[in-house]
Amino acid sequence: MGRAGQALKQVLKKHEISQSQLADQMVVDRSTINRWVNESRDPTAEAIVALKKALTEIKPKAGKDFIKFFLD
Repeated sequence: MGRAGQALKQVLKKHEISQSQLADQMVVDRSTINRWVNESRDPTAEAIVALKKALTEIKPKAGKDFIKFFLD
């Protein structure tokens, strides 16, 4: 476990996006975001796509950074 959670944690911190803000944008429970950030659960492939979309809608650079951190 970890790559997506680590990338998500970095992006949220860098772009000052709260877990609640992201959860609201994705229409999921904040505990789901928290599980991903704390690496107790990995997001599905579909969730990775939804994460990128939601982050981009909040701050366009955040979506790009998420993919960059996730793939690097």
